[in-house]
Amino acid sequence: MSENTPNETSRTHQADPANRARLRWRARRGLLENDLILTRFLDAHETELTDEEVDALTRLLDLSDNALMDLVLARSEPQGELDLPHVHALLGRLRRA
Repeated sequence: MSENTPNETSRTHQADPANRARLRWRARRGLLENDLILTRFLDAHETELTDEEVDALTRLLDLSDNALMDLVLARSEPQGELDLPHVHALLGRLRRA
C-alpha cells in the first residue's frame, strides 16, 4: 500500500533525481580545473550529500569560475553571504577531495 502524500523527505535533494541531475549539470564549469574537481567530488560524494551541503554547493556554483577556483584552492575564504559554517565545511571537503 503506497500513498503519494508529500512529506519532508520527498522534498529533499537526494529524494529528487531531477534536483540531483540539475546540480550535476550546474557543476559543469568553463574552467577545466573546476570542472574536474567538482565532477570528481560529486562522483565520490553525491549520494551522501545532505541538503545543507547541497545548499552550500549551490551557493558556490553561483560564483564565477575564477572566484570558485580561488576558494577551492584556499587562495581566498568565503566572505559576505558565503561566510556560513556549512559553506566553510563543504569547502573543506572540496579541498581534501
